[in-house]
Amino acid sequence: MKKIGFSGTLDPITNGHMWVIGEARSLADEVIVFLSQNPAKKPQFPAEERKQIIEQSARECGWDNVQVVIVKGDYTARAAKKHGCDYLIRGIRTTADFDYENLIQQTNVDVLQGAKTIFVMPPRDLGSVSSSFVKALEGPVGWHWTMKKFVPAPAYHAWILDSLRKEWQALWNYAQASDAQLALFEQWFAHLTGPQAYGGADRHYHNLEHLVHGLTEIRVWADNTGAGKRERQLLKKAFWFHDAVYSHDDEALYSSEEASAQLWLSSGLDAGDNDEVAQLIRATDHFQGPAITHRLKDAMLSADLAILGQDDDVYNAYTAAIGREYAHVEPTHFRQQRRLAMQHLATKAEAGQLFGDAFFADQYNARAIENMQRETGMLAAA
Repeated sequence: MKKIGFSGTLDPITNGHMWVIGEARSLADEVIVFLSQNPAKKPQFPAEERKQIIEQSARECGWDNVQVVIVKGDYTARAAKKHGCDYLIRGIRTTADFDYENLIQQTNVDVLQGAKTIFVMPPRDLGSVSSSFVKALEGPVGWHWTMKKFVPAPAYHAWILDSLRKEWQALWNYAQASDAQLALFEQWFAHLTGPQAYGGADRHYHNLEHLVHGLTEIRVWADNTGAGKRERQLLKKAFWFHDAVYSHDDEALYSSEEASAQLWLSSGLDAGDNDEVAQLIRATDHFQGPAITHRLKDAMLSADLAILGQDDDVYNAYTAAIGREYAHVEPTHFRQQRRLAMQHLATKAEAGQLFGDAFFADQYNARAIENMQRETGMLAAA
């Protein structure tokens, strides 16, 4: 077979979709993904961005015989026939899928004189994966780590950025902002999510995922404790900037936290919160932090340390990321320093002092002790 088509909204493309495209490649010399632009739907990503995500996902798999075509104002089965595809390929997960797809297939052929359909059945681990399933994951703490298991990396990165953009825009009055203010907001969003900050290639832990996690922790904390809008905004502004400057340079004139505080103070984003946000950023520094007495200090520190109380797979991914982030440090020295840090934090957790905020302590303290004791033992044995 020379060409085969695969169609859908693909918002976002999932690992299930990628599997079907892989099956198509085993049947044909060329695969064309027909990306439907349905005006009746409100997709998460515009068609051009979805096209880029699919193309990047195919490139990462080394697939050079997959192209993407956006279909506007036509049926995908008819568009496929026009592009030389006599067949479309579809994945069937359930009997309900078959009944629906069979009806569509009959319409494509009998009514539209379009491409016929080949059905394939995905493996069991992909049987429940769909775009709607992935979309439904967003929200609770750790949603991004769960989503990561079901979508290719480019789709995951795009979703993370989209989530962060919504978080960022919620902090500032975009609707009533002047052109100059809008430009400033966009400038700082690009800076913070770009290679100079959390999007940097050497940011293996203090990265966009860390930002999403902390902002989600703050939202869930506020929802459960009745914290007001101002408290949420102060904490979120501080979290956006707290690791914006992250340096391993021992010769730095001041800590990364102080540099991040200064970056915030110089940003021009002041909404009357300048000094309070700077204080919360400084609170995450082990040297300056004890001197900070801000009423939200415990919540800020707890959100930053919440990673220590996650489930095994997340905690193990976190420790591996920390190892990559400090790969420039001599391995024996790194293990020694990491073990001392974990022993110190575990001792604080055992004394009930790691999470100063009661909500976070209840959620994470016991698990954090288990995680850090396990890691300390592994570091000692290495």
